[in-house]
Amino acid sequence: MNQQFDYIIVGGGSGGCVVAGRLSEDPNIEVCVLEAGGDGNSTVVKVPAGAVAMMPTRLNNWAFDTVPQAGLGGRIGYQPRGKTLGGSSAINAMVYIRGHRSDYDHWASLGNNGWSYDDVLPYFRLSEHNERFDDAWHGRSGPLWVSDLRTDNPFQARYLEAARQAGLPLTDDFNGAQQEGIGIYQVTQKQGERWSAARAYLHPHIGQRDNLTVATHTQVRRILFEGKRAVGVEVLQHGTVRTMRARREVVLAAGALQTPQLLMLSGIGPMQELARAGIQTVQHLPGVGRNLQDHPDFVFGYSTRSFDTMGVSLGGSMRMLGEILRFRRERRGMLTSNFAEGGGFLKTQPGLDAPDIQLHFVVALVDNHARRMRLGHGFSCHVCLLRPRSRGSVTLRSNDPLAAPLIDPAFFDDPRDIEDMVAGFKITRGLMQMPALARWARRDLFTSHVKTDDDIRAALRQRTDTVYHPVGTCRMGQDEMAVVDPQLRVRGMDGLRIVDASVMPTLIGGNTNAPTIMIGEKAVDLIRGISRITSGVRAQAEATAAQATLHHKKTSHVGI
Repeated sequence: MNQQFDYIIVGGGSGGCVVAGRLSEDPNIEVCVLEAGGDGNSTVVKVPAGAVAMMPTRLNNWAFDTVPQAGLGGRIGYQPRGKTLGGSSAINAMVYIRGHRSDYDHWASLGNNGWSYDDVLPYFRLSEHNERFDDAWHGRSGPLWVSDLRTDNPFQARYLEAARQAGLPLTDDFNGAQQEGIGIYQVTQKQGERWSAARAYLHPHIGQRDNLTVATHTQVRRILFEGKRAVGVEVLQHGTVRTMRARREVVLAAGALQTPQLLMLSGIGPMQELARAGIQTVQHLPGVGRNLQDHPDFVFGYSTRSFDTMGVSLGGSMRMLGEILRFRRERRGMLTSNFAEGGGFLKTQPGLDAPDIQLHFVVALVDNHARRMRLGHGFSCHVCLLRPRSRGSVTLRSNDPLAAPLIDPAFFDDPRDIEDMVAGFKITRGLMQMPALARWARRDLFTSHVKTDDDIRAALRQRTDTVYHPVGTCRMGQDEMAVVDPQLRVRGMDGLRIVDASVMPTLIGGNTNAPTIMIGEKAVDLIRGISRITSGVRAQAEATAAQATLHHKKTSHVGI
């Protein structure tokens, strides 16, 4: 394999796939992607229901643990992360959510010029191929397929009817004029198959573009520097340590947990921490690994007799045989399920400017990230806090590049977070107790004993964990704790850029995969120095913003 390229991209996840796919459109640019996992092209990835085999195991999954969480009674949390081309988009629930417009306007207000909602909307549209929507908010010519679910599951209608009974608003498009409401998710899926970032941006070009090299099962050990310039990487590949050089840039896209780890292993980070690990400082950046933010999440669970839900039973197994045949014939049915088929964005207080909790309604019983299997059938509902105030960290366990980092989300470190979750708990339980769903529930498995607010707080501390959205550990900004500037360049360094969820200054109000893909699309223009966003697209985005503002004024009185 050639050992010198224009761009070396570390990590074949959502950000890395976008950058590699787009940069290699230019045949004069040599691009190399380095991925520690496999090719992300197996049946277990392509069949959406295969996530149940990956999320709770080490199959295509780093399956990290957290340090003990004081706010969770000392429990150790779980942090699954994709270890394959496509990254976490190859193992996730495929939910396509962009977040609230205020999230991006907040980024811009922090000094990150070019990252307001009006600035990033064109990049969302550029990436998207939406099967149903064709309007100012959505794209139909991008490589990332976004589709309606094909499960035909009657629990979707039951969930929406429960929302009506609870008096909650409904929405048909969480990514359109306004986010608030209960609805059915669109997913990153094409004709019933998972459409990961790798399938969208990378797989079609492997072996077709001479200027694109993709190396799997290749672990990057450290970044190589000449002075303050990144010039390559040292990798472990098939048991051999070797070096690869980058003529232009090294692009880190290893995610919010491993990008800061790699920076610190390479000598970029808090000087005192590097010294403790016996690592010589190349650049003192105290913000590396700080500012970790994640959505704390609680899951309600109910047993049911309905075979319309996923489960383990003789009757369910017989039905699944038919579903396998249906998937092979039609690419429809239960095997196309992302499990979290329904959802919602709600306000715990009517006066809030944006929803502060998110729901994921799951057509299966979820217990401990599916790591605890239960006989029978059931359904679940997650509720997570969208903008927690708690801030955690990622630090080095040792200077061994093969050791997992120390991950501390610091859940409920800020006491206001648990109080907001108490309100979210009450709203979600009220929804699940509506007749349209309650008639299908045999037993409340986790919260039947919960009566008072103190009971709710205790239950939250006993069962809350991540909903898989870590961000912020190499945040974008212009202050001394920022790791990258608004062009995603590592501060104080040359030839080194970060393109993943670690650069987000704050959590967005929703799932983080679509925003990471957007960051990748925008990063390509920052790297090239040429914008693909035409004046016409920008004008359309401005018109969209005006429509959204008008819509917000008309609907701002709607509560929960």
